[in-house]
Amino acid sequence: MPVEPMRPAGPGSWRVSPGMILLKLGAAGILAVVALAGLARGDTGLWVVAGAAAVGLAVAGARDLLVRVRVEADTAGVTIVAGFGRRIRFAWPQIERVRVDARSRHGLRAVYLEIDAGDSVHLFSANELSAPVAEVAEALNALRSESRPSGPA
Repeated sequence: MPVEPMRPAGPGSWRVSPGMILLKLGAAGILAVVALAGLARGDTGLWVVAGAAAVGLAVAGARDLLVRVRVEADTAGVTIVAGFGRRIRFAWPQIERVRVDARSRHGLRAVYLEIDAGDSVHLFSANELSAPVAEVAEALNALRSESRPSGPA
């Protein structure tokens, strides 16, 4: 049976996939076991590094679990998650541009959704949106153009 891509949470809503959350929390659990093994062997370096990585992944997984929806939009504006879980609402006139930001460095390509709100720029990866970044940018720009008033009738 073919696997369908995860659908947005609702109209104009994109969230972290359950698979990404499980991956982060599972890796945190494995690293916690490695840290405990290092502690039992008296290997200070191993347990400190593995423990710090486990805590970092657990915090990232907890954020994803508690604040799954990262971007929500309608014809009035867009709500994004910034920081650990703060939601910020921007009306469309506050948004200067929505675009795909693609960069290559050291042979790796990074693609992000960029939402430029004038004083702040917010970046989201495909992993945070559970959808290709270009599709999300297209959907947001479509909602944005729907919000613009038509010319005089």
